[in-house]
Amino acid sequence: MIKTVSILGSTGSIGTQSLEVCEKHGIKVTALAAHSSIDMLEQQARKYSPSVVCIYRDDKYAELKKRLADTNIKVLCGMEGLCEIAVMDESDIVLNSVVGMVGLLPTLTAMEAGKNVALANKETLVAGGKLVTDLVKKKSIKLYPIDSEHSAIFQCLQGNKREQLSKIILTASGGPFFGKTYDELRAVTKAQALKHPNWDMGNKITIDSATLMNKGLEFIEAKWLFDLEPEQIEIVVHRQSVVHSAVEYNDYSVIAQMGVPDMKIPIQYALLYPDRMECPTGRLSLTDYGKLTFDKPDFETFKCLSAAIEAITRGGAYPCLVNSANEEAVRAFLNDEISFIEIGEIVLSVLDKFEYFDINDYNDVTKADTMARDYVRGIVSDRK
Repeated sequence: MIKTVSILGSTGSIGTQSLEVCEKHGIKVTALAAHSSIDMLEQQARKYSPSVVCIYRDDKYAELKKRLADTNIKVLCGMEGLCEIAVMDESDIVLNSVVGMVGLLPTLTAMEAGKNVALANKETLVAGGKLVTDLVKKKSIKLYPIDSEHSAIFQCLQGNKREQLSKIILTASGGPFFGKTYDELRAVTKAQALKHPNWDMGNKITIDSATLMNKGLEFIEAKWLFDLEPEQIEIVVHRQSVVHSAVEYNDYSVIAQMGVPDMKIPIQYALLYPDRMECPTGRLSLTDYGKLTFDKPDFETFKCLSAAIEAITRGGAYPCLVNSANEEAVRAFLNDEISFIEIGEIVLSVLDKFEYFDINDYNDVTKADTMARDYVRGIVSDRK
């Protein structure tokens, strides 16, 4: 079992639950990092006594440093600070739960230093999947998935021969607009989109769940995590979020991982692997649910999902392009600059806007990221 961890994104939903797991099992927190929430980061720093904290926003650095002046905690800021935390000798593992493209470079930096990584940052694999998986092989390190779906697949693969895998079944809650038509989505408000039926998450991820972009990103992640072809990944809408995903083997046996919808279960599995211990969550009662349902996703209505699958099917920079376009489109929607359905329309249009090119290094990722963001900002600006 690991004894020390650095947590990037400690004030978010995954980060705070990760700290609960660490507290439960006596895992020492050596470093904490947050985007901008200095109030919560200060509270966490005083409670868990890490040796280092980092605030990503440079304009928050002076205030946080002042607040922690009475402690021995070193205060860092920006991307440089995130990367310094990512390579700390004191940490057995780096848990990356930051939101957005900012998570890629710290992951690559940690891996270059030979660190094992517990990953909850989707964009790391979506934008830089080949870079990450190449490093895993080169450095002989471990990459543990924290997403409930990928953790479920990881668990279902244990004790079986990888070459006998036929396909994976990636479950989706369907979000708050399951069953809605495209025309019905025209009137969706921000408040409606931010109301998820099963999970409590940050605003960006909640919107991604409403558009089903979240599942599209997980589709891309699964391809890299488990070395699959796109046709080996099936998405199934499962409204109850009890079956977190499943694996079909070549004898057509299907093994599923189930549990209450609580992220502490996959977080703990990533941190304690291969051990299983009591988790600070509830037990699953199937009789309380009564029945479980499974439906096909609506690819026509939820264009973000279609765009993500098409992007990884094409390969190259397309997954990075659609991801960055989505980040900008979601930001615009949350700022009341575009409508809900325009998110999917914009993301899908990226596929026809740019020519194919490969991702060979981090500079290629930043190039694709900038291209997509500039494109979306131009669209938003023209509509004002």
